[in-house]
Amino acid sequence: MKYRLGIDVGGTFTDIFLMSEDASRLAVHKVASTPADPSCAIAEGIEAILRAEGIAPTDVSYLAHGTTVATNAIIEQRGGKVGLLTTAGFRDLLEIGRQTRPRLYDLQLDYPAPLVPRDLRIEVEERLYHDGSVARPLCVDGVRAAARKLRKENVDAVAICFLYSFVNPAHEAAAKEIVLEEMPGCNVSVSHEVLPEFREYERLSTTVLNAFLMSVMNRYLEHFGRDVVRLGIKASPKVNQCNGGIMSVDAARRLPIRTVLSGPSAGVVGALFVAGAAGCRDVITFDMGGTSTDVCLIRNGTAAVSNERWVGGYPARLPSVDVNAVGAGGGSVAWIDLDGLLKVGPRSAGAVPGPACYGLGGQLATVTDANVALGRMNPEFLLGGRMRISQSASERVLASLGKRMGLGPIETALGVLRIVVARMVKAIRAVSIERGHDPKECTLVAFGGAGPLHAVSVARELEIAQVIVPPHPGILCAMGLLVADARNDYVKTRLTMLNGAGSADLEGEFQELEESARRWLAAEGFAPHLQRLSRMLDMRYARQNFELSVPVPAGSLTSDTVEWIARRFHEEHERNYGHFNEREPIQVVNFRVKAEGLTQKPHPETTFETGGGLTRSAAASRKVWFEAADPLHTPVLNRRELRCGERFAGPAIIEQMDSTTLIPPGDTAEVDKFGNVLIGLGRR
Repeated sequence: MKYRLGIDVGGTFTDIFLMSEDASRLAVHKVASTPADPSCAIAEGIEAILRAEGIAPTDVSYLAHGTTVATNAIIEQRGGKVGLLTTAGFRDLLEIGRQTRPRLYDLQLDYPAPLVPRDLRIEVEERLYHDGSVARPLCVDGVRAAARKLRKENVDAVAICFLYSFVNPAHEAAAKEIVLEEMPGCNVSVSHEVLPEFREYERLSTTVLNAFLMSVMNRYLEHFGRDVVRLGIKASPKVNQCNGGIMSVDAARRLPIRTVLSGPSAGVVGALFVAGAAGCRDVITFDMGGTSTDVCLIRNGTAAVSNERWVGGYPARLPSVDVNAVGAGGGSVAWIDLDGLLKVGPRSAGAVPGPACYGLGGQLATVTDANVALGRMNPEFLLGGRMRISQSASERVLASLGKRMGLGPIETALGVLRIVVARMVKAIRAVSIERGHDPKECTLVAFGGAGPLHAVSVARELEIAQVIVPPHPGILCAMGLLVADARNDYVKTRLTMLNGAGSADLEGEFQELEESARRWLAAEGFAPHLQRLSRMLDMRYARQNFELSVPVPAGSLTSDTVEWIARRFHEEHERNYGHFNEREPIQVVNFRVKAEGLTQKPHPETTFETGGGLTRSAAASRKVWFEAADPLHTPVLNRRELRCGERFAGPAIIEQMDSTTLIPPGDTAEVDKFGNVLIGLGRR
């Protein structure tokens, strides 16, 4: 029997999800992350789960993983040394940007320093007109001289970004060839391969970020590949993308920018799988881990997508699952500011030293310590007994923190949790209410190691009626890697008026992109029946400066289809901005095609194993504080012992290796046929 492995590398833990190809067998595992070299924790986790399950490495047929290496490299400024070739006159564009402040009313905050210092930004004589025709030929000698200068500077990568290369990439392609002739083996990032769209600053920034990450990702993937070979696994590893799809290691080497923020997208894919099986189409995902909380809005079974993100203070324009992250996790540190107010996060205790209860030298109170002190988490161990913890250590650091405010450890712990919940609620409001969506219409899917502990509190603040906790909430991101499809996004900029362009012209633009998409899918080994293409148009009213993406129905475009697209655009404009104008002409900016290669997926019921059932009377119990008053004796249930159809009322705690679920008094829980715990919120 062959097996599939999904691995999600987090800031605190590395999660492994193992599943047989026929989905008849599965296993989960967690190990502490190794931030200095994430591949170490991956290798340790793979080795441990294969040994525990008695599976030979050669029986692993598929291996996918999500990584935070690229994101951390940008935030921590640990990328390679980059040189840049630009069109003459545009050397300082990287520094000038859009001439806007990061925050309008913060006069002290500035953008981070450019990733390429000015002496490594070299202008090249060349110029194209807006239609791609040549205004000034490429100066070959100038490119060669620039490459030689950068070689002497020992740069790790070269970024190339010329004006209007997204229309005609000939000059960039020729410059790339010359650079590789002068600098054999050098990493080269060219804008028409990274981001063939208009808006020169965003295209330049994304191309430079890609170059900045190339050497870092190459080293990481080389170590990871060596570990996979050493373990005896023959399968070619896959890497998760920020758009929720999977790509090959070779693609990740060429386009490491696509791995930025890729970990949270796997969780959204997993949540989509779980929610879809449960019949929920409108969902808010709530992924609370050790370092951060990631939330995403899903409407009508489709996750929101953003085409531009900011990472470490730099704009990166590429399609990505629209995840809103906030520095609020189990390891988030509680502290008191200069005004004597209690704050939580964004600083995290991480995996080492971690929360005080870990016993690894942590001396600061964290969200995890608050949960342990209140009895909401097991006071003796985590990870199914593999990791011993100390409740007294949590109480000690909370008492020390509370003393400065005149509070006891219990009141302090409750305060920490109220603050972290408020921060997470604010993050959800940003992706829902602030964009015209009512969270009351959605179901909250809670996952991550800490998500199910806080889900009901978050849902109550947002007036959400139901919470879904998947069978393996702490490993859902890793499971998402096994149900994710291969994906690539194709885009072409063509500014044209929607009503002025005939349906045949629009169809022709899409067909050109779809031909490229089908070639890629065929090269990846997907048969025609496993290929899925979908279309989008980025549009705006004439003279506007920002676009809205509108889905285009499948099939050949007709005049009726164009009218339908226009109506959808007006609706989207009204939902986002509160108004629309049917008399205003609509301009098409970008044509987009999403190519997906459909992968094998398990039946949802096979991802859950039931035990013999555990009644409340047979369950263990412990004292749990829900309010500052006396604690309640709360039943503690083992997740593996719950049966499909079992119902119970709070207060209750459900423990499992990868997470803990809290059901407060007055709320109810039911286990559905897929093994999800459905929590219904009672009125307060």
